[in-house]
Parts: sequence; C-alpha cells; structure tokens
Amino acid sequence: MELKHIVLRHVKMQLLHPFTTSLGTDYDKDFILVEIKSKSGISGWAESVAALDPLYKEETVKTNWHIMEDFLIPLLFREPIKHPDEVSERFAHIRGNYMAKSALEGAIWDLYAKQKGIPLAKALGGQKEKIEVGISIGIQETVDQLLRLIERNLEQGYKRMKVKIQPGWDVDVIAQVRRRFPDIPLMADANSAYSLKDIDRLAALDEYNLTMIEQPLAHDDIVDHAQLQARLKTPICLDESIHSVDDVRKAIHLGSCKVINIKIGRVGGLTEAKKIHDMCEVHQIPVWCGGMLESGIGRAHNVAITTLPNFLLPGDTAASSRYWKEDIIDPEVAVDNGMITVPSTPGIGYEPNRERIEERTLISKLYRAE
Repeated sequence: MELKHIVLRHVKMQLLHPFTTSLGTDYDKDFILVEIKSKSGISGWAESVAALDPLYKEETVKTNWHIMEDFLIPLLFREPIKHPDEVSERFAHIRGNYMAKSALEGAIWDLYAKQKGIPLAKALGGQKEKIEVGISIGIQETVDQLLRLIERNLEQGYKRMKVKIQPGWDVDVIAQVRRRFPDIPLMADANSAYSLKDIDRLAALDEYNLTMIEQPLAHDDIVDHAQLQARLKTPICLDESIHSVDDVRKAIHLGSCKVINIKIGRVGGLTEAKKIHDMCEVHQIPVWCGGMLESGIGRAHNVAITTLPNFLLPGDTAASSRYWKEDIIDPEVAVDNGMITVPSTPGIGYEPNRERIEERTLISKLYRAE
C-alpha cells in the first residue's frame, strides 16, 4: 500500500439522548475521523474514540491530533506498507497513545481489505455471518425510567442488558431490575467507581446472577481486582486496565478477571485486539466488544472484530438509530432481533457519506506523502 495522503477531521455529532456514567454525562460526541487514501485511489476509514476530556483514559481529541500529526503520520509515510500488522510495529517505540495509533491503523486495515476485495471481517480472520448485540444503559434519574428502557430494548430484541452503576446507584437498583426481569442476561458496569473498601457492597451483587461486573476498581489496576475476584462468585470483566496482550497475560496469571472487554481504540488497534482475542481463547477467557459511542465508521470496525470466534458474549455495538438522528454511513448499522448481519462487501462494508461528514466537520487537515 503506497499512501497518497491522509485527512484528519474533527467531527461533532449530537447524541439523540444524554448518556450518563460514573464519569459524567455526554450530550455530544467529538472525535477525529481518519481517511487514508492510497495512490491507487482507494480510501480507508476509521475513527479515534478519544473524547474532549481525559476522563475514560488520558487521551483527548487534541492530544490525539498532536500525536498523529507530529509523530504517527510521518511514520506511515516513511515507506510502503505490505500488511496492516506492520503499523503497530512501526508505532511501537511511541509510548501509549493507543487511541491515536488505533485510528490510523484501523484506516490502513480498511484500505488493505478494500484493495484485496474482501470484507474487513474476513481480512481479520472472522468466521461469523451475524453477531449478537447487547445494549448499554446509562445512569437514569429514576429506577422506573431504567426499567422502562430495559423493557423497550428487550422488545427490540437486544440480547443482553448492561446497566451502569456507581456508589448510591448499585445494589438496590440491580435488585429492582432482577425482580422485574428475573431471567435476562444482565451485567453491571462500574467504570472504576469503587475500591476494595467497597468489597462487601460489590459482593452483595453475587445474589443477582449477573453475567459479569465490569471494571469495578481503579482504571489502572489488576492487583486489587484479583483480590476482589477471589471474593466474588460473579465474574469480573476488565476494561480500562487492559491495553495490550501483555496486560492480559498478567491479569490471567494473577486471577484478576474471568472475562475481558476488547475495545479496539483502548488496545491500540485491530492487530493488538486480535492478539488479545487469541490469548484469551487459549486460556478459555471469553471476550466481547465494548462500545465508545462510535459513529457508524467506528461501529463498523467493532462489527468486524466481533466475528472472531472467541467473542462469545454480546457486544455494545447497538444500532446507529439508538444514538444518532442520522449517522455518517450508508446504510446505517441496523439490528434485527438483537443481531447484526456482517457486511459482505469489501472493507468496513458501509459507505461513508461525505456530505453528512462535511456538515459535521469542525476542522480538517490534509497531509501529503512526500
């Protein structure tokens, strides 16, 4: 792949509904959209999942732009790329900045699959023609609102409900959900809101037959999680703590979790996501794909990675219509009875709508290969 130019766009999209977690409330989604064009005239697309504020992780839209512009894009232009796996190797000496790396690498993966004339899912080694999808529900003003949302999403066929929790909105809330819906697959996501001093409170969730509790303790911890997992019957799922296959190796060794959430942006790209998937498969640790309020372009990458065989639990890749009045791809990501049909056309399988993209672009800049 000989690259012609790269375009970075700062895009802003308004969410249909506010989304609240223990970290705060989102009303809009700002992100960097990446387009990489080859000399053959084909464009590959991806997006960075970094937000405006360093709350989920330390990266932001502004720091991602800086890292891409000043460090990563020059490395991509250095010489032609034969395979997308080379990108993570080329970026390896740049520490951290996983979301910036992932966005550029993802666009290379899309470009590669299009040049090969195959779907991105097939390029990654995916096997599924359809994937199961769950839903993530933010913290609501009342439990009644939460129960109505769960009921509505169950009627739409979603296969699993994930409920955000935080101190003061946890055990009693989960208890009421379970009383109303005794048999649904249900998980709780804490987004690092607890510490070991809350161990008894978290252990009380064992009573409610949860599929998992996601990242209850500190965002960078695997040691305390091991102590917590030894106390709980409920599987712990690690999210923010996992950035690499080496983090997975350590977490497995310590017994820190029984499930791992793979977010492409958090782990630095599709190549590392595949490595994590493969190690977890060997150790019989199921994985699933988490969401970051992506536009349809990022959502398409999530669909592709979820086709790998050890993605055994429904992911967070819900339909475009759940988040956006109008997405920036054609067709939009659609869910039918809790399932997404994996695209069979080359690359990500969805066409970026340039008109809608330009309407939502605040800043754009083109970088040419020398």
